[in-house]
Amino acid sequence: MNNKDNLEKNTRTNWVLTLISRMTGLLRDGALSRIFGTGILASSFYFAFLIPNLFRRLFGEGALAAAFLPSYSKLHHEDPATARAFASLTISKLVVLLGALTLIGEIALYAITSFQEEPSPALELTMVMLPYMPLVCCVAIFAAMLHVHDRFGIPAAAPIILNGCMIVVAVALLGVFENPLHSMFAIGASILIAGVIQVAWSLHALRRYGWFTKETEPGKSEFKAMKHRMIPMVIGLGTLQLNTLFDGLIASWPNLFGDTIFGLQYPLGEGAMGSLTWAQRLYQFPLGVFGIAVATAIYPLLAKQSNDPRSFASTIQRGLRLVVFIGFPASAGLIMVRNPLAATVFQGVNFTSEDAMIVGSVLLGYAPAVWAYSMTQVLTKGFYAKDDTKTPVKVAVACMVFNAILNITLIWTPLNIAGLAWSTAICAVLQVSILLFYFRKHVPIIATPEVVSSWISTALLTLFMSAGVSGVVISMWQPKSDWSHAIVVLLVAIVTGIAIFGFGSAMLRKPELRWILGRQQ
Repeated sequence: MNNKDNLEKNTRTNWVLTLISRMTGLLRDGALSRIFGTGILASSFYFAFLIPNLFRRLFGEGALAAAFLPSYSKLHHEDPATARAFASLTISKLVVLLGALTLIGEIALYAITSFQEEPSPALELTMVMLPYMPLVCCVAIFAAMLHVHDRFGIPAAAPIILNGCMIVVAVALLGVFENPLHSMFAIGASILIAGVIQVAWSLHALRRYGWFTKETEPGKSEFKAMKHRMIPMVIGLGTLQLNTLFDGLIASWPNLFGDTIFGLQYPLGEGAMGSLTWAQRLYQFPLGVFGIAVATAIYPLLAKQSNDPRSFASTIQRGLRLVVFIGFPASAGLIMVRNPLAATVFQGVNFTSEDAMIVGSVLLGYAPAVWAYSMTQVLTKGFYAKDDTKTPVKVAVACMVFNAILNITLIWTPLNIAGLAWSTAICAVLQVSILLFYFRKHVPIIATPEVVSSWISTALLTLFMSAGVSGVVISMWQPKSDWSHAIVVLLVAIVTGIAIFGFGSAMLRKPELRWILGRQQ
C-alpha cells in the first residue's frame, strides 16, 4: 500500500473515531448543561477545564508533538535504538517539567484562594483539574509515536475514555449532593481518573514497539535539536493559546473578579463562559471530525515527503481539497441549523430555550470560518514538515494582536458575547489567507486548475445544499420550540443537506467523496 492510500485510510480511521469521540463529547456537555444550566457554576467549570486543555494543545498536540514527530519518524526508520532513547528522554523531561508546573500552579492557586473572602469556584475547580495537564500531554506525545507506527485508531479513541468517565459520573451523581458545586468537584475528579486510564491505554498500545529504554544518552543530540526547533513553535502556538486564555478571561471576568471593570458595568454576565464554550463545542464538531483528522493523518506523510517536492505538493493540495470539501458545507450548515442544533444538544431541565438561542447566536459568529480553521491546521502542518516554524509564528502573533483588539471592542457592541466568536472567525480567515500567500515558497502553485475547480464545484454544491436546508429550517423551526421539535427539525435538515450535497458530489464524480470514505480510487 502506498503513501497516498495511507492518507485516505488513516483519515477515515481518524475521522470515524473522532466522530464517535465528538458525539460522546456532545453527550457529555449536554448532560452538564441540563444538570447545571447556565450561570456561574457551569462557566467556572469550563474555565477550569480550559487550563489543562491549553497545555495539551501547546505541549501535547501542539509544539512538542509537532517538533517531536519528524525526528522520531526519521530515527525510527534509520536508527531504531536512537529513536527509543530519544522518545524515552522526551517523555521523562516532559513529565518532570509539567509535574513541576502543576505543583507551582497548585501552590499559587491555593495562595490566591486563601486570600479571597469567598473562594472563586473557578479557581477551586482549576485546582482539582490541573493534575490532568501532565497526563493528557503525555497521552498526546504517545499519540504522535503511534502515528509514526501507522496506528491512528488508538489515539483517536482516547478522548472517548474521558467523555465516558465524565458522563458516567455526572449521571450517577444526580441527586446525591445537595450542593451542586460538590457534584462539579466529583466530575473534575473523574477527569483525573480518565487521564490515568488514557495513559495506561496508550502505553498498552505502544508495548509491542519496545519504545522505552533507560539508555537515553544516544537520544540527547536529537533532543537538543528538537528543543531548538520547538522554541519558535512554542512562541507561535503559545500566542494562539494565550489568545484562547484571553478569550476565557474576558468571558469569565464576572466569575473571577466581579461584574465591574475600572468602575464600569461589565457587558458580559456570569453565564458567558458557559455559552461561549457550548458554542465552541458545536463548531469544533466538524472541525475535529474532519479538519483536524485530515491534518493529523497528513502530518507524518508530509514529514516523509519533505524532500520530495512533487509528492509534498500533491499531498498538501489533496489535503486542502478535502478540508474545503467538508468545511464549506459545514460552515453553511451550522449557520442554518444553529438554533435547532443548540436546542437539541443542550436544552432541557435547567437549560432553557432562551439559553439555547444565546448559544445559537454565538455559534453564528464561529460557523462561517470552519473551512478556514481546517485549512489553517493543514497548512501549519505543512510548514512544520518543511522545518519552517518561523512563518506560522509571525502570522500567529499578528493575528493574536488583531484578535485581542477585536475582542475587547466587540463585546461592548450589541454582539455582546458573540463578539468573541466573530473576532475568532474574522482572524481565522485573515490567518489562512496570509498562510496561503507565504506557503508559495514551499509549493509555488497551490491553487492548480484541479484545486480551483474542486473548490468552485464544492462552493456551488454548498449553495444548492444551503437552499434546501434553509427551506427546511424556515418552514419548520419556531423560536422557543421544545426539545422534541428541535430534534425533528435538525434531523430533517441534516438528511436534506447530506442528500443534496452527497448526490451532487456523486453526480459530479468528485474524488473527495471517495477520499472521505478511505478510498483513493
